[in-house]
Amino acid sequence: MQQQEQRHTFKASFKKVVRYDWITGNIGYFLFLALLTVLYIANGHMADKAIRDISRTTREIKDLQFEYKTLKSELMYQTRESELVKSVEPSGLKISEIPPVHIKLETRKPKAN
Repeated sequence: MQQQEQRHTFKASFKKVVRYDWITGNIGYFLFLALLTVLYIANGHMADKAIRDISRTTREIKDLQFEYKTLKSELMYQTRESELVKSVEPSGLKISEIPPVHIKLETRKPKAN
């Protein structure tokens, strides 16, 4: 019985506080709270999107780094002298056995006047 009376008094006091004129008087505050709620939710979604973008970009950077290292190692291998000789051999080119001749240019000293 006492519990029912407490509920009844709580309902009565709640009804006294929450009346139509009280609600209309505080409508600006309620709208402000609704706006803050929407902004809070939007901020959470934007943060999640930023985190997804960062992780996607990080993954792309790692993939590009692996691709760069692979291409660099392939290029280093293909530009070795032995590999170059193998690749130009079908064209009929080969390494000359005669050493190159160094050409020295003699410079004349200017005459003193």
